[in-house]
Amino acid sequence: MNWNHLVTLQNRTLLLKFLEKFSLQQLNTVPKGYRNSIFWNVAHTIVTQQLLVYGLSNQPILVDSEFVKTYRKDSKTVHEATETELALVKTLLFSTIEQTKIDYDNGVFKNYTPYTTSLNVTLSTIDEAISFNTLHEGIHLGYILAMKNSL
Repeated sequence: MNWNHLVTLQNRTLLLKFLEKFSLQQLNTVPKGYRNSIFWNVAHTIVTQQLLVYGLSNQPILVDSEFVKTYRKDSKTVHEATETELALVKTLLFSTIEQTKIDYDNGVFKNYTPYTTSLNVTLSTIDEAISFNTLHEGIHLGYILAMKNSL
């Protein structure tokens, strides 16, 4: 967990830099050839981590259900984020990961429901879910790196 925790924190620091570098209008832009905005990609990483780690462990997730519905897998950018939503995402980037570490260290994740991802990888344990999440967040960082050149 410690290595994955550090990598995830590093990735989220990079995501935060994008949220701070670009205007809200730029963050909300869906570049031609893409399905979602930079903002959506960042929010999606938060939701996916919550669903993979907490949801599949039958634990309460740390974010609002409407937030999950808006940014979960197979969703797309349907509205422009507000300054309030931007502030929330900036907070959730780190608070969710820090709480996950605390909960992991305290043995909260006792049971895990196996899940096969869209990459055809089956997750069977909390450790596999946390490791896979690191890969997933890297994929979305890659999308953002490609998208930034279109803004």
